[in-house]
Amino acid sequence: MAASETGSPVWPGSLSGSGSTISVLVAVAIVVADMVGVGVFTSLGFQVKDIPSGFSILLLWTVGGIVALCGVFSYGELGAMFPRSSGEYNFLGRAYHPAFGFVAGWVSATVGFAAPVALAAMAFGEYGKSVLPNAPPLALAIGVVWLVSLVQLAGIRHSSTFQLVATILKVLLIVAFLVSGFVIGTAQPVTFAPSAFDFAHIVSAPFAISLVFVMYSFSGWNAATYIIGEVRLPERNVPRAMLIGTLIVLVLYVALNAVFLHTAPIDKLAGQLDVARISGSYIFGEFGGRIVGAMICVGLISSISAMMWIGPRVMMTMGEDIPVLRAFARRSPSGAPAYAILFQLTVASLMLFTRSFEAVLDFIQFALLFCSFFTVLGVIKLRIMRPDLPRPYRAWGYPLTTVVFLLVTAFMMYYLLTERPLQSLLGLLIMLSGLLIYAVFRKRAHQGPVAVSQGRE
Repeated sequence: MAASETGSPVWPGSLSGSGSTISVLVAVAIVVADMVGVGVFTSLGFQVKDIPSGFSILLLWTVGGIVALCGVFSYGELGAMFPRSSGEYNFLGRAYHPAFGFVAGWVSATVGFAAPVALAAMAFGEYGKSVLPNAPPLALAIGVVWLVSLVQLAGIRHSSTFQLVATILKVLLIVAFLVSGFVIGTAQPVTFAPSAFDFAHIVSAPFAISLVFVMYSFSGWNAATYIIGEVRLPERNVPRAMLIGTLIVLVLYVALNAVFLHTAPIDKLAGQLDVARISGSYIFGEFGGRIVGAMICVGLISSISAMMWIGPRVMMTMGEDIPVLRAFARRSPSGAPAYAILFQLTVASLMLFTRSFEAVLDFIQFALLFCSFFTVLGVIKLRIMRPDLPRPYRAWGYPLTTVVFLLVTAFMMYYLLTERPLQSLLGLLIMLSGLLIYAVFRKRAHQGPVAVSQGRE
């Protein structure tokens, strides 16, 4: 660990110019790609069952986006303070203790990204049937994960180009779908203006529960914090990328739900999973399902690419700190953390073959929320305990925005604990296993600088 001219520690990979090759545009693309998966195309049917109001539905998605922005502001402050790749592994280790950071890194590096990659790939396989009816979904899923991984292994320059093109194509297809829905779709008797009945919907339990699932659709707004060390001028560009990316997704999500409600009858959407296909059939006729399926497939490619990019960076950074994991820190001549990418590819492929990713996703939801909660709480802790630390970017609206995010995240954890106690407990056990492994590494190192290299200042 070196020291800067001001006497503050300089962490490996934390210098703005060290390996910083990603533009703010690519960082925005990663945020957008990581956020826009299948959630927005599938969740409306369950929301309109209990909230049959156009205004309330759009408000629900707007509130979800605002809460995500509250998280962006806090993560932006931490990212500018500690510009090192790996997200919560870096932030929790700095704000609390290296052990806490290791736990978050353990969850992310092992299954936290591999399970969503497998889920997105399987969704790609299922939607791909609308384009290639005879293709086995599993073969399509495996193929897209391996194809995207090969692009990642080719290096940052090729990854950047691929990610940018794939994400722009995704956004353009969604915009084309939106325009088609409003221009050629037959308007349904739904209004987006507030009415006297909306207040009852907004303060109801279904609204609060629906917000939990809306927040899952917004997850990924923090994607840029996992690649801080590769972003040019990270202190400025990482907060900017998260803000721009989240605002883009907020607009897309609200507009998509408006189109779904505008083009398809609410009674046909209620309780249905494939609301995008139903809407597409009303817009484009019998070929609507294929058109929507192709649109979602293209979108999922960019999502898988983003997760196969940012996930291995957690293992890479852990490898820089922990001698046992040193191999994962090695980069290829083209700049790719090859062993870390291959590790995540292997785990994701195993999950696809065993169909275990669905169970793993249930187990890790609580753990991921737990880590996000304490990361944002770390902003408050550091403001109180370390007001002297340089803050190139300060969270907008602090402490209100920080508290809003904490309250909503706490509610989501409470919901999981009460509705899925077994899965939440298993998530806690996964975190405890990471703590035990950290203790083993510490014991092996004796007095050596294992995870302490990430330690507090």
